[in-house]
Amino acid sequence: MNVSKRNYQVSNRLIHRTLCLSLGAVLLASPLSVSAAEISSKVVSENKVTITSSISVNGFKGSALAVGENHFLTLKEIENKWGGIDPDYKPDQAITAVKEVLPQKEYESLFPYRLGSPEWYKAAKGKEYYKEDQVDYFSYDNLIAAVTEVSNIKLKISTRKGSTSAQEIQRLDKEARIETLISRSSDFNSSDNLKKEIDTVIVDFGTFLKEGFKKDRKRELAAFLANLAHETGGGWATAPGGELKWGLFWNENIAGRTGVNKDAFVDPATSELYPGVKDKRYYGRGPIMMSWNFNYGLFSSIIYGDKNVLLSKPEIISADGKVGFMTAILFWMTPQAPKPSAHDVIINKWKPAKEDIAKGLSQPGFGITIMVLNGLETNLGETEGSSVKRRAGHYRDITSRMGVDITGEKIDTLGMKPF
Repeated sequence: MNVSKRNYQVSNRLIHRTLCLSLGAVLLASPLSVSAAEISSKVVSENKVTITSSISVNGFKGSALAVGENHFLTLKEIENKWGGIDPDYKPDQAITAVKEVLPQKEYESLFPYRLGSPEWYKAAKGKEYYKEDQVDYFSYDNLIAAVTEVSNIKLKISTRKGSTSAQEIQRLDKEARIETLISRSSDFNSSDNLKKEIDTVIVDFGTFLKEGFKKDRKRELAAFLANLAHETGGGWATAPGGELKWGLFWNENIAGRTGVNKDAFVDPATSELYPGVKDKRYYGRGPIMMSWNFNYGLFSSIIYGDKNVLLSKPEIISADGKVGFMTAILFWMTPQAPKPSAHDVIINKWKPAKEDIAKGLSQPGFGITIMVLNGLETNLGETEGSSVKRRAGHYRDITSRMGVDITGEKIDTLGMKPF
């Protein structure tokens, strides 16, 4: 996915210009109002958790941790600070979740030309990008391994009311019960911001493929894979077997990999928090072609609890299919204001606000996931030359093979404006 730098601007969005691609998403998961100074009670109503809080004499403080610091939590602390750990969303449920919606044989038949497959080797032989030791990057095992690993992570995004750039982000390793502060804006605890309450959104990555009716779970994986297949597609109209068979063919931006585009993709505005490493380039890699230093740094923090892993070795994403799939799932699951997460949209958890409806964003479904992931593909139908045509084609193909009826679902972006 070749996206200009301006599409990554996230001022007034999640994480002061850190968690975006062309894929912006929303913090639209019912914000939890939290005084990080002291949580005094938790109220459970209609399966929704609302955390209430009290203010200290020093104002509404955030986490007591320094960025990069972590500590162990008791189960009671996890209940109070993170809403607990739902056993349905633990990692050991991941394998079943994937296999129930799409068995391995069906997955492999969908993407016979995926990178490193036998058909890929035949097609790539003699080409400049051919690698004799290329592994099956988009393998079914890597997909399951990625779903399993992200299921062990929760993310907490805390934002000062009225100051959307003033944020801090924490990560919870469910199994280890370790909480880590992975990011904090420099003004989060300024004297003015300490007077402002904190809105907190908690994302449980273990809910991927595990919420809603079984039909919705199938639709989620179909929508997820359809969007990835488009971004990594190597087919053309008259390609052997048809264009849709060539999804998941690439895992690196061609211009970046070949050096035609020598840009390091280091954004000066975020280089203090996520500094680029000398001679390393952060061009598009993985299923979503993740680009820019701030994305590599942030997602490294979420995956490893350490921003330096992917900043120092960005090539890990294109070398390790499990990590690649993990970055894609994290993008899919994380809301970024003013957009909802694609996950919430496809399982009908998201409810459009008046301003969304005014922009034609009123019918939850595959079409709106496109707007969440790439707001540039606005007002497009399934016509020749339209990028939406191939995305929608993959979605129709995958849902058909899954036996899911999508009649009546809005598949394109006609009539829609960006969030």
